[in-house]
Amino acid sequence: MSHEKFQNCIDACNSCATMCNHCTTSCLNEKEVQPMTKCIQLNLECAAICRATAELMSLGSNYAKDLLELCSIICDVCATECRKHNMDHCRQCAEACSNCATVCREMI
Repeated sequence: MSHEKFQNCIDACNSCATMCNHCTTSCLNEKEVQPMTKCIQLNLECAAICRATAELMSLGSNYAKDLLELCSIICDVCATECRKHNMDHCRQCAEACSNCATVCREMI
């Protein structure tokens, strides 16, 4: 399968991974880091699956659709966690994760 078919989703995954990385570093700079540990962990996991999914899509892999499903699930979980925190970086991350989950589901 050609990677051009996936370009919108590749872009959404890369944007989500970038935002998750930003949210992670921002959470680590909060005065109270302990309440942010679940958010940080999910951000790291979400960024990792988004990068892996984008990579397989860029290769036109037959296995990309398998990762798209998992990516959408992890993005949803990360978005839900980020919405629990009243910080701009978490709000922006939740939006990026929700968008990525939606775009991934459209590709399945």
